[in-house]
Amino acid sequence: MKKIILSFALVTFGLTSLFANVTKDQCSQKGEKFIYAGGECIQFYEAAGDAEGSLNIVVHGTWPAGTNTLARYGTFADNLVMNTDITTVAVALPGYSNSSTNKFQALAHKGTKNLSSNKEYIEFLNDLVVALKDKYEAKKVNYIGHSAGARIGATLVGYNPELITTITAAGGSYTLNEDDTSKSAVAISSYINNVKDTKFLLIYGTADKISKPEVTKSFYKVAKEKGINVTLVEVAGAPHLDLDMTDTSVEAITALVTEE
Repeated sequence: MKKIILSFALVTFGLTSLFANVTKDQCSQKGEKFIYAGGECIQFYEAAGDAEGSLNIVVHGTWPAGTNTLARYGTFADNLVMNTDITTVAVALPGYSNSSTNKFQALAHKGTKNLSSNKEYIEFLNDLVVALKDKYEAKKVNYIGHSAGARIGATLVGYNPELITTITAAGGSYTLNEDDTSKSAVAISSYINNVKDTKFLLIYGTADKISKPEVTKSFYKVAKEKGINVTLVEVAGAPHLDLDMTDTSVEAITALVTEE
């Protein structure tokens, strides 16, 4: 029983508090599985594939501050490599696993509000994706995001339409909420006219109570009307948690990122 409790604790809580303020030099000393981007030292998990020129980047959603997201998403990255043979990195956003909190707290943190709609956070994400793209010398970037990770990824596509080749957005949201009253609040709806050639894969679960199916269906309709290359996938009976990891989702992601 003690081993089970300890294992749960390791999965649930990272060591973020030990790395709250990390300089670029300190980050470089942490090893190959850390990258400094947008003022943050970001830990990531790498699952190496043999396909050249492409990179899958997996971005998690909102978890309690300090959660060791890489303990969960590392396995997902391994699964994607087995199916696609494309090198896949799962990142831990600020405040998760051993990533820093130099500029941003965790997406779920006391006093933190609407980071997924914050323009500065989107700029940080842009810098992170650019840094990973350069590190792996990738010409094609496939972004795979769940929940808040889907939301910020979709916004990034509009913010920097040349960066991401394909995006999978599972259980996301795509418009500003009523409490997004800040002048810096943004969403894909703020930039949708900027979207160019990026292919969208939108996934929803019929049992998702957090991002309800109609949210994704509504954005799909808007995207189609805007002429965006978008595909809609339903996962029957799937709730919000691990929607991106279902067999149906993995099959759709594999088809998208391996398409010639």
